[in-house]
Amino acid sequence: MDNVIDVVGLTKRFGRTRALDGLDLRVRAGRVHGFLGPNGAGKSTTIRVLLGLIRADGGTARLFGEDPWRRAVALHERLAYVPGDVALWPNLTGGQCIDVLASAGSGLDESRRADLIERFALDVTKKADDYSKGNRQKVALIAALASRADLLVLDEPTSGLDPLMEEVFQESVRERVNEGVTVLLSSHILAEVESLSHDVTIIRAGRTLRSGGLDELRRGSRIKVHARTHGEPDGLAGMAGVGNLEITPADGAAPGERDVRFDVGDADLDRAMAALVAVGVGSLTVRPPSLDELFLSSYETAEDTSDATVGAS
Repeated sequence: MDNVIDVVGLTKRFGRTRALDGLDLRVRAGRVHGFLGPNGAGKSTTIRVLLGLIRADGGTARLFGEDPWRRAVALHERLAYVPGDVALWPNLTGGQCIDVLASAGSGLDESRRADLIERFALDVTKKADDYSKGNRQKVALIAALASRADLLVLDEPTSGLDPLMEEVFQESVRERVNEGVTVLLSSHILAEVESLSHDVTIIRAGRTLRSGGLDELRRGSRIKVHARTHGEPDGLAGMAGVGNLEITPADGAAPGERDVRFDVGDADLDRAMAALVAVGVGSLTVRPPSLDELFLSSYETAEDTSDATVGAS
């Protein structure tokens, strides 16, 4: 199966509020798919539809080729879900909570369970009522990552974790994906999504803005260039595709050396590089747009289009 998740034209209303407005989402098997959007964009509503907790008003949603509303019980045996705010049974120990969570799904790999407990440094003998938010999150993560599930649905999974535990989380996710598990990852920590994801879908107001592999999404975006040159390059000012050009004397360098910064479209990168090489390059950094920049660019483009539509009406 190419797509573990296949959502087409999904719509959902809550009274007068339109939570989903024709949303599309396709998640390929054996990959991490980042699912991005601000609060209120429709991420949680989409996840609830996929989990079979609510029924969509229109469009189609398929999980492993089946309808999650009609086949929720069977499908839950193939997935594990971690929300951003985990509630546990207060009188059970952490270890007991892990076992209860696992019993509702695909079961646990016991050796992986023990390994994850050690790596996440979780005291499973404590009662859940004594856990901090971060430790409650660890319980849910261990139960999900140690499960035999084919799909992990992770909605703000590292909420409350410290940076060290976030690194453990990322390593553990990569290990499961290497074993063929598919992951839908929704997170406000864009660096985390960028580090883990093969593909990304960005949504706004219940609609899909952009979707594809990170390299594909970067194609056509602005590239940031920072160079130290042995002289002042000619022709960059006014060159097609070059923007935000800054040329200043290089700090602590030999006379005539320049600090050069600009952004450029990928189609014009070769000509811009030739202008730098012509005067000699001491150091050079060429950086494609980060996921943060792609995310903001998608929203700015959407807002510009919305403003143009309003102005034309």
